This record gives sequence, structure tokens and C-alpha cells, in this order.
Amino acid sequence: MHAFVFPGQGSQFSGMGKDLYENNTTAKELFEQANDILGFRLSDVMFSGSDEDLRQTKVTQPAVFVHSVVSFLVQNTIVPNMVAGHSLGEFSALVANKTLSFADALKLVSIRAQAMQKACELQPSTMAAVLALADVKVEAVCAAVQAETNEVVVAANYNCPGQLVISGSIKGIEIACERMKAAGAKRALVLPVGGAFHSPLMLPAQEELAAAIEATTFHTPACPVYQNVVAQAVTDATG
Repeated sequence: MHAFVFPGQGSQFSGMGKDLYENNTTAKELFEQANDILGFRLSDVMFSGSDEDLRQTKVTQPAVFVHSVVSFLVQNTIVPNMVAGHSLGEFSALVANKTLSFADALKLVSIRAQAMQKACELQPSTMAAVLALADVKVEAVCAAVQAETNEVVVAANYNCPGQLVISGSIKGIEIACERMKAAGAKRALVLPVGGAFHSPLMLPAQEELAAAIEATTFHTPACPVYQNVVAQAVTDATG
């Protein structure tokens, strides 16, 4: 039994994928295909761009997606029995289980990234990981900060017991992080992401991505995908 779980935004690093590009013909072809689809040389930014370059949402998301999918396709020996992905990583998972083609998924990721980038530019925002504080306490701090400051701060990603990611305006997150520590959190760490993902601040991006998804062909999955939203196995293309 093999499960593949793919990473999301925040896992990027300068030089990512360069070894694959230089040492594997299939990987090089996929990188070049991605460059053509996107209309710019994503591979150059991935291989030699600065951390700041890679932190731009419109770059980060295609970069993490391409690196994940190329890594999966190049290994070509282990067939997954189930797949999942963290946020953006769900697109990689849908390629791994053959629900989406590489090209179609990359186009969706690019549209998603650009729409979210525009939403990020409307209001400076970010996310933070809160460690070792009960979910109910994290939620209470977020609610209190919102009520007192009118800043957007919400619980966004319930990663596992003891690790919850909050999302919101930069000022709201700064205040919330201090409050989390005072409430007993072991750490409250701002993440290297370009915006308040999984929060109401991303609503402007929702309509644009929804239209693109409606126009995309989804195939019958080769294996179940465990989706972020329902946390259950989905085995058909309409799930």
C-alpha cells in the first residue's frame, strides 16, 4: 500500500528541481513544457531565483506544483494506492492519480496563482503556524483580535493536533501571534507565503478559478484522493 502526499506553498526553495533537470531527460522535457505553457521560463526562477522571487504567489504555486509532479513522474516505479495534497498540493495529487493531465493542472495552478496574487495585492496579508495550543484557544484568540481590531484573522489550516495555521492581514497576524504566545502556544511562526490563503481575503480569486475549473476535463481517478475540504476518499471525477 503506497500513499503519496504532495506539499503546498511554503515548501519552495532556490535551486529546486535543478538536479532533476540536469540529470533526467524526462524531467527536462516536463520543465520545458511547463515553461511553454506558462509563457515564461519558470525553470530559471526555480533554479537561480532569489527567495523573494520564489515567494511571489504567481511563481511559487507553479514552481511547487511542477517540482512535485516532475519528482513523482520521474520516479516511475511506485504506483500510488491513494494520494493527497496540502492545499496547492492537491493539484499535484490529481495528476498523480490521473484525474488531471499535467498540462491542464498546470494551467489551473497558474490561473489560481495569478488570481490569488491579485487578491494578495488588494491587501497585504500573510499566515502563521501556531504550535502546541488547543484549536479552541486559537479560534478564540482569532475571534478576539478580529472583534477588537477589525483586522481579518481566521483559523485556516487544521494540519494536525497541536498545529494550526492562521491567516489574515499582516497587522492582524502580528497581534494574533503575540496573543497566541501569551495564551500558551509553544511557537507562533509567520510563514514564507505571499498572502492570507484560505481566508476571506481570497474571495476575489474564487470566481475566476471556479470558471476555469468548470471548463476543465476531469478524468476517472486511478486511485482515491483524500481531499482537503472533506478529509475523505474521493473516487470519481465529480467529487
